[in-house]
Amino acid sequence: MVTLNKIYTKTGDDGTTALGSGERRQKHDLRIDAYGTVDETNSVVGLARLHAAKEFPNLDELLGQIQNDLFDVGADLATPETDEDLGYEPLRATANQVTSLEVAIDQMNVELTPLKSFVLPGGTPLASYLHQARTVARRAERLVAALAEKEQVNKHALQYLNRLSDLFFVASRYANLKGEGDILWVAGKYR
Repeated sequence: MVTLNKIYTKTGDDGTTALGSGERRQKHDLRIDAYGTVDETNSVVGLARLHAAKEFPNLDELLGQIQNDLFDVGADLATPETDEDLGYEPLRATANQVTSLEVAIDQMNVELTPLKSFVLPGGTPLASYLHQARTVARRAERLVAALAEKEQVNKHALQYLNRLSDLFFVASRYANLKGEGDILWVAGKYR
């Protein structure tokens, strides 16, 4: 259980932060950047939920689940895999979390009109925030992929971020009147 009695500790004043293992790393370390970007994704999801609650309660509920899952992914990334006994079982992203995103994508996608062009980010405010969440999730995925080239990373955390950006794309189309309000790219239109 997490207990936060004091918000500032001054332990990061030297430009380092502690991982879940207790190891300290520079705040610009790739691992810190990766889980920080997962946190940034979560913040954008919070903005999207402001627009989902009334019109799309089922999507809002899904986004709430995703916010919780993103904390799981962040906790996973904040605790490097090690052979050392940490005194607790580290939280890890799971295949079930990835599968739940796939199920949600398939359920929404069935109601969408087929695409005949790329979609420009925009449309409704909800769709716009979901597009922003998609791009931030993609950045998080790129950072985790780069981290996985240097250190051991739970494959389900990387898979989750990959599916998540796909889900945000499909959800943005769903929020744009099930695809009817999408803004489509017209190649070379303004040449």
